[in-house]
Amino acid sequence: MSTTTPAVAAVDERLLRTSPLRRVLGRPELGAVVGAVAVLVFFAFAADSFLTGAGLSTVLYAASTIGIMAVPVALLMIGGEFDLSAGVLVTSSALISSMFSYQTTANVWVGVGVSLLVTLAVGAFNGFMLTRTKLPSFIITLGTYLMLIGMNLGFTKLISDTVSTRSIADMDGFSQAKAVFASTLTVGGINFKITILWWLALIAVASWILLRTRAGNWIFAVGGNGTAARAVGVPVRATKIGLYMGVALAAWISGQHLLFSYDVVQSGEGVGNELIYIIAAVIGGCLITGGYGSAVGSAVGALIFGMTSKGIVFAEWNPDWFKFFLGAMLLLATLLNHWVRKRAEATK
Repeated sequence: MSTTTPAVAAVDERLLRTSPLRRVLGRPELGAVVGAVAVLVFFAFAADSFLTGAGLSTVLYAASTIGIMAVPVALLMIGGEFDLSAGVLVTSSALISSMFSYQTTANVWVGVGVSLLVTLAVGAFNGFMLTRTKLPSFIITLGTYLMLIGMNLGFTKLISDTVSTRSIADMDGFSQAKAVFASTLTVGGINFKITILWWLALIAVASWILLRTRAGNWIFAVGGNGTAARAVGVPVRATKIGLYMGVALAAWISGQHLLFSYDVVQSGEGVGNELIYIIAAVIGGCLITGGYGSAVGSAVGALIFGMTSKGIVFAEWNPDWFKFFLGAMLLLATLLNHWVRKRAEATK
């Protein structure tokens, strides 16, 4: 007589109840939020004007100029890639708008439209070269970075005979474009730059894509394991090209803000900013290896950047210490994120 052991039904882990604490520990941006609260409390005591309306407006503006780029850079990092050309692409976008409008004496919106097409083409080029050659994104975008630096300077000197563009403030459409990309809104007697609204809109769209769409699943899949993702039908090539074009779109928005804020553009601007965008994404919980992170986390990382850069000014400290605080925050946030992930995995 034999006995049979009843089979234990396998339970899908997605159907298991998860405690609120475990859900919080599993969030990529947890470390960044803790860091942001610490920075906020620190500068609230260190600088009297930090928590004033004008002070917070200045902080949000500084955060938004970084955050607009940090959001798509975070999505690209979740997809497992980098873009070292993002910083100079912002300047390229502004230069194209300005020089095309000035040389053709057209309405500035024509230059803005041409800039959008060219900037998106650069993003598509990065993605195409990456997927076609199979070279690391570091090499591909480093090449684009160097080419853009040379083109920015070369074309500006060729057309303007200087390292900066000509003024387009008196051209048709300038005031309307300035209202879209560089205007100031007054709320409760406090002035806020419109870039803050652009930033919030990008956070909302990116979060929706990551968490509510099939494309978001593809981004996490290609960042986690591109070969396995391709095997189950994920369009890896299209996903990566789309991510690079997303970075290019944000670079266009930032470039138009740069142009219509100051009227002229220096061809050497933007060099080094790509590292700041990556730092904001890493502080926000994105893994260097891909497959993990969030758009909200990158926004919190940019907010930390804004609070630190302006908090040091409000506290009347030597601004040379800024990079030290930024580097320390990067290390602390990364270590905290690593610890949080380990704790979350241990409780599963």
